[in-house]
Formats: sequence, structure tokens, C-alpha cells
Amino acid sequence: MKKTLTIATAILISATLAAQTVKITVHDSNEGPVIPKEIYGQFSEHLGSCIYGGLWVGPESSIPNINGYRKDVVDALKTLKVPVMRWPGGCFADDYHWRDGIGPQSERPRMVNSNWGGTVEDNSFGTHEFMNLCELLECEPYISGNVGSGSVEELAKWVEYITAPDGPMAKLRAENGRKEPWKLKYLGLGNEAWGCGGSMTPEYYSHIYRRYATYCRNFGDNRLYKIGSGASDYDFNWTKVLMEMVGNRMDGVSLHYYTVDNWNSKGSATEFTAEEYAQTLGKTMDIEPVIRKHIEIMDQYDPEKKIDLLVDEWGTWFDVEPGTNPGHLFQQNTMRDAIVAALNLNIFHKYTDRIKMTNIAQVANVLQAMVLTEGDKMVLTPTYHVFRMYNVHQDAVHLPIECDAADVSDAKGRPYPAVDATASRSADGAIHISLVNTSLDKDEEVTIGFDTMKKVKVSGEILTSDKIQDYNGFDTPDTVCPAAFKGFKVKDGRITVNLPAKSVVSLTVM
Repeated sequence: MKKTLTIATAILISATLAAQTVKITVHDSNEGPVIPKEIYGQFSEHLGSCIYGGLWVGPESSIPNINGYRKDVVDALKTLKVPVMRWPGGCFADDYHWRDGIGPQSERPRMVNSNWGGTVEDNSFGTHEFMNLCELLECEPYISGNVGSGSVEELAKWVEYITAPDGPMAKLRAENGRKEPWKLKYLGLGNEAWGCGGSMTPEYYSHIYRRYATYCRNFGDNRLYKIGSGASDYDFNWTKVLMEMVGNRMDGVSLHYYTVDNWNSKGSATEFTAEEYAQTLGKTMDIEPVIRKHIEIMDQYDPEKKIDLLVDEWGTWFDVEPGTNPGHLFQQNTMRDAIVAALNLNIFHKYTDRIKMTNIAQVANVLQAMVLTEGDKMVLTPTYHVFRMYNVHQDAVHLPIECDAADVSDAKGRPYPAVDATASRSADGAIHISLVNTSLDKDEEVTIGFDTMKKVKVSGEILTSDKIQDYNGFDTPDTVCPAAFKGFKVKDGRITVNLPAKSVVSLTVM
């Protein structure tokens, strides 16, 4: 009898837990800082087919293009409202010499991309091609300068070539087809100086930074925003030293964090278990305490928050697809990546008093890409769809929320939320709420309340799939696509949502 009662009690407790409602309160009367649109930045490196074949095919290509830029990719990125694009690296940046990428394309010297697969590049995509692409996309260019193998003079003259209204570099630019200077705001002084950017110590790099920054000058009405090459994930000492030795000589400092649990065996992008899925979420959520620690260090030296933190490389990193060049980092993109993207964006929204830009790696055909291309085919990835669904948060006012969802832990004890959410108010007064259900098999009932709103009108969109391993292939491009979402009810100013397992939902509330 005792055993029977125990089992019955366990069943009752299980049923009660299953029926629990997640409660979310959106504090619409207590507005936070604006979410900078640059939180949704992109990263384009000369790596694999990110540039050649991804963004650029050349004007003579049979693939439909706009002056050499793939039309399908350009159209897709315009829909994303890309605010800023980082180029030419990454590790490639500190091997790149800008003069090789100007002048008649047929006369540009070839180079070996020694960082990424030994590919020989023809330099047909250089400064003009990148800056003109940013103008086409109406986004800010972010150039990573060569500090590792370049000279102070080389970088100084690159800035002059791009931005000076007159003088010898402006004359050279005009001879190459561009009379008017471009606007360049974001300038990175090196990349991963602790590794592929020169294997430097933070003390040595701090001295290098100060020297290079001195000679990268403002020309005309252009004003540079100078970015220090910051830490890799848990290297808090790097941030400490730069804040001590460089300080306000930099406008921002970078941070790189990849969702990788084991660098020796990263796992398949498409064939993974439920346990591996949980480990991915546990690792990706670990970015939040890392961000908090770096911010804590920055606050000690810069309590007025004049120096920004830029997470200018982030995202998933898995083993390359079988049969592809290991140095080209081509990986598929599943519903798991969509969940990871949403969780990270939710985190970034909470720290925009210090984080002013992030750049997912990378925009095309590399790591957690927005688009994948093969010949004349292009597919939008699940991550793309999250970025498109979330772009309503760009330059919107962050609204604090309370969410009582329980945490789940992976095998290593790292927590991640069962349900996660973020909210903002756009200029037209609409409140946008983004919800994530990380469970593989359990729908969640979620109630959403507000401080002041009593009558609400709601519309919604959902991204989900039958399996967490689902992806969009070149022959099956619509396997994971957004759809209209109707799984909610509204009563007395509260929204009750049936949030499906493994889903990302966006609600617009008026």
C-alpha cells in the first residue's frame, strides 16, 4: 500500500509540475536603455566562401548580381536590416595588406590565405568592394586593421585613403574610381592580438595599440571610433591590463566568445543527441557570467561607462560538414542554432548600458551563418530567421521583465532557462516580446502581464521544426521557416501563450 501511495503521489506531483504556468511580467512603466541596432551586427571574413561565392561573384558571373554582389544575398541582408559589417577578419585581417586590394582587379596580386585552408585569393574583393557593399546595404563599415604583420604607416594611410577629402591618398582613391571619401566610423586596431593577431601579451599589445591609435587620424569631418583587440572569453586579465594601460584612448574593447565545449572534438552540426543539445545551451548561456565579469572589471576603471564592450565574434562552432575543406569552416545550421541565437540576443539586450555592438560569426557560408550558397542556390538558415524576427528590437527601448521559469542544467551542471524572454518598445509605441522554449518535447503555458497596459491587441510569428536537428538544405530550403502564430489568448490585458517545444516566438503588442 505504501509503495502504491508513493507512486500515486509521484504521478500527482508530476502532473502538477507539468501544468505549472510560466509567469512573465513586462515592466512597461519602467523603461531601460535603448538597444543599439549594432547589437545585430554581422561579420564577413576572407574565410572559405564567405566573401567569394557568398557575398561576391564578380560582375561577369552568370549568377544574378549587382555590380558583382550576389543579388539574392544582398536582398536577404537588406531584409535583415544589417546595421554594421565587420571585415576583412578575423585572423585574416592581420595578414591583409590593403594596397593589394585596390586598382584594376585584373592587376591585383594573388595571395595565399594561410590562416584558412591555404586558399589562393585574387584580391578582387578589396576596399572599394567592401565599402561600396556597405553603402548598398546602408550599414556601417567596421574595418579590422592589420596590426600583427602590418606597419603603423600602412594602417594610417589606409584610414587616409578611405576618409580623406584631399591629399595624396585621396588622389589615389580618385584614380581608382572613387572621388568622394567614404565614412568610416569603426576601426579595430588588430584582431585577437593574444593569438593569430601576433601572440602578444596584454602589456605588449597595450603599447602597440597606443602607438597605432596615435597615427590613425581623423580627416575632414570623419570621426573614428577606435576599438582595442580584447579578450577571449575567460581571459579577464587581458581586459584588466587594457583598461589600466590603454583606458580612454580606446572607444571600445572587443570580446570573443564561441559556443564550443571541446575544441578538439566540436561535434556535428546536424547529428547530435539531446544531451549534446543541452550541453550546447549550457555553454552558450555561460556567456552571461563572462560578460558580467568583464563589465565588472571595466566598471572599476571606467565607472562612467565611456568605453564600450563589443562582442564582435560570437556564435556556434561545430565540426565542418563531411567532405568540405577543414579550413573553410562550413557548417550546416539547425533549429538548435536558432535557439542559441535567440538566447544570446536576449542576454545582449540586458547589458546594453555597456555592450554597444555584437557581430555574429559569420554572415555567409562560415560557422553560424545567415545564408548558405552553392552555385546559384541560396538558403536562409534558421539563424537568419531569428535575426529577421528580432530586428524589431533594433534601436527600441529595452523593457525590463520578470520571468519565473525554472532553470534546467546540462550534464556539467551549467544552467539554461526552460523559457526565456526579452521585450522592447519601438518608436511607434508597439511592444515586442520574444519568447524561447528550449525544451525538446514539452510545450509551456506562459502568461504575460504588464504594469500599465489593460487592453492589448496581439499578433505573432513562430519559428520551430519537427526535430531540433532540422535544417534548410539546398534542395529543401523551407524545412525551418517562420509562420504566423495564433497560439495565444487575450483577456483583461493579459496574454496566455501556448509556447511549443523547441520554438522561438515573436509577439507584437499594441
